[in-house]
Amino acid sequence: EYRGLVKHTGGCHCGAVRFEVWASADLHVFNCNCSICTKKQNRHFIVPASRFKLLKGADNLTTYTFNTHCAQHTFCKTCGVQSFYTPRSNPDGYGIAPHCLDDGTVQTIITEDINGKEWEKAMREHKTIRDMSKP
Repeated sequence: EYRGLVKHTGGCHCGAVRFEVWASADLHVFNCNCSICTKKQNRHFIVPASRFKLLKGADNLTTYTFNTHCAQHTFCKTCGVQSFYTPRSNPDGYGIAPHCLDDGTVQTIITEDINGKEWEKAMREHKTIRDMSKP
């Protein structure tokens, strides 16, 4: 267990992919305007890999990459939902879709816009995003 954090559970639409993640009950969610996040309406919060556990569905995940191939856009082969992925900004962590969490553990969500259209500049200027995947 992690002091000050809660265990959230979640998964894809069909239930083939399930996970648990330890994070605050008050989520800091990023709303990115890069090409893929815009098309998928991807909003996510970032956690260290040590606070994420895939409970089931590893064999039902597939991955899409493009451009630098750093971000690993994983999604369910059955229903197509991306409930988590490995973001380019934090390859040592996970980006979790808050709308894929089960009800009952999230208290608040604060959303921060990120200018993913100018990704390199946005990452240089952001003060904390790279540290969000550090334990």
